[in-house]
Amino acid sequence: MNKFIRSQILSDWAWEDALRHGFHLETDDATPTELLRRLVEEGMKQELEEVEAIASNPETPTFENTIVAFTRCGELLSRATTVMYNLFSAETCEALDELVNELSPVLTAHSNAIMLNEALFHRVKAVSELPNDELTTEDKVLLEKTLAGFRRSGAALSEKDKETYRQLTTELSQEVLLFSQRLLKETNRFTLHITDRARLSGLTELQLKSAAETAEEKGLEGWVFTLQAPSYVPFMQYCEDRTLREELYRAYATRCTHGDDCDNLETVRKIVNLRQQIALLLGYDTFASYALERRMAEKPENVHRFLEELLEAYLPVGRADVQAVEEQAQKSQGADFRLQPWDYAFFARQLKEERFHFDPDSLRPYFELSAVIRGVFGLATRLYGITFHEADMPVYHPDVKAYRVEDADGSFLGVLFADFFPREGKKGGAWMTDYRGEHADIPSSQPVNNANSVRPVVSLTTNFSKPTADTPSLLTFSEVETLLHEFGHTLHGLFAMSHYEALSGTNVFWDFVELPSQFMENFSTEPEFLATFARHYQTGEPLPASYIDALRAARQFQAGYQCLRQLSFGFLDMAFYDRETPLTDDVTEFERRAMEKTALLPCIPEACMAVSFGHIMSGGYAAGYYSYKWAEVLDADAFSLFRERGVFDAATAAAFRDCILSKGGTEHPSVLFQRFRGRKPSIDALLKRDGIK
Repeated sequence: MNKFIRSQILSDWAWEDALRHGFHLETDDATPTELLRRLVEEGMKQELEEVEAIASNPETPTFENTIVAFTRCGELLSRATTVMYNLFSAETCEALDELVNELSPVLTAHSNAIMLNEALFHRVKAVSELPNDELTTEDKVLLEKTLAGFRRSGAALSEKDKETYRQLTTELSQEVLLFSQRLLKETNRFTLHITDRARLSGLTELQLKSAAETAEEKGLEGWVFTLQAPSYVPFMQYCEDRTLREELYRAYATRCTHGDDCDNLETVRKIVNLRQQIALLLGYDTFASYALERRMAEKPENVHRFLEELLEAYLPVGRADVQAVEEQAQKSQGADFRLQPWDYAFFARQLKEERFHFDPDSLRPYFELSAVIRGVFGLATRLYGITFHEADMPVYHPDVKAYRVEDADGSFLGVLFADFFPREGKKGGAWMTDYRGEHADIPSSQPVNNANSVRPVVSLTTNFSKPTADTPSLLTFSEVETLLHEFGHTLHGLFAMSHYEALSGTNVFWDFVELPSQFMENFSTEPEFLATFARHYQTGEPLPASYIDALRAARQFQAGYQCLRQLSFGFLDMAFYDRETPLTDDVTEFERRAMEKTALLPCIPEACMAVSFGHIMSGGYAAGYYSYKWAEVLDADAFSLFRERGVFDAATAAAFRDCILSKGGTEHPSVLFQRFRGRKPSIDALLKRDGIK
């Protein structure tokens, strides 16, 4: 692990330079957490020195000696904290948890000391008031973002209010950490242990084999099911025992609500109220107003209007979707049967099989993970000419693979780490992040290329179905879509061509960041793409054309229900964060009211989504969950151009790379999208794709 940490943090930081800075790091006997601590502490020290040099510079403030100097300082700390938090998500342990808990308030105080530095803020303001005709578009965006960053971090507050801001942000950072740690602990500690094979009727042999291996890992007989997605989702879809489905569902839906050391109910209230207090202190009406100021949507009323527009379009279809599933259940359960939440996935899967004549789980043998990876990498080669080569370099876990990525001309494009399987020290879900963002230390008047820029190091992380003793990892179709989604984020990071890391890759407005990822999902049902990799892992037989036809036909299956589910999360998010008064309500009751207009199924009284809703509590999507649907509008409209010209059209792919993927946040996203599409985005493509229009 130490080798990995050093390789990521100090790969371009010569040890001689470190020593010249007075940095003496003994690593031979240091634990990984001790190494991280020393790097973070040294990084804070160096950044404060660098900031002080900028703030006390006797020269007249200029864009170069103030804005550029500021955006390029703190490199060691940035790398150290990036590695620390990435490992905290992907490979944590008790010692790392303790280190993050200890350093989080220290890092918040450190950030506040910089952003509340009055002399530094005055220099930034002075630069913003200068004529900027000689600045490039990217320079102007960086200047605007830097000035806004100081204002939004309390730099313009009175000394008294600055102290309040310090207290509130420190407390918020601690509560956000607690939320994540409790959720991971609660998810990991529940198991459904079954010893009677008869109770598991309906589950496939592959699912049973995986559950048996989980039991063996825990020293138990029989089968063990967990709340991790690769275990939970297929169980809810296939297990015929309704009482077991209910037991697992209740465990999942009531995580972190039991009044014990993992209870997040009060933590949710604290996080919501702290964010509101910070927003009010900074002069905003609500936290949503604060957050949306730097988003495409711009203000809360636009988000509410967008959500209501989708609700009006999808609600009738969503109700029809639920009615169809209930009628499916009544065929076998009787006319009086009423769907409960733990029934929906089971009978929806039955209906899908009946309507499209295939069992989704029967696709797994055609989606062997290594073949899917080759297919996804091959898609990027076909569209953009880039190639992936497995590399021998330090990684943080044996499951992780490293790839050297080369551009079409053979030049070095970046490094990709791929981490696919669940572990107890790894949070659930799937995500892309970076260990090093792309940037170029050259004059902004010079164009950036692979040769004159520092190339990125990105990581793609999932929680896919693990291989068993005699079966490789076989993915569900949904997992194939997830891989394409996260790979879209990965390409956004790898293709970055910016002068400044703060504007590079995925450093874009939050409601634009999902466009590249959701765009890639469109390829999941393209026959030409599937033909490149979807073969039976034992026989080599291609995925039958009838299955591909069924997949394409099923794209609109339950589209109304799925959209309403996403909208329910969006309405809940806005209910929490577009409020002018503190949240004093019971969190569970408040949630039920917020999601009432989208509710299509009965809700058990003790269920609570918010306490496990990491996206909006600890994951950066506060007042931003609508972004997924917002980006769906963009991705459907963008892909419609590929439909017009050919889904593998090289010229269209090159335009998408040049206009969207490589530009990062160097221009306003509306400008970038219109440059690619030739017009403003339209909702029509999404409605057509979902069969609504």
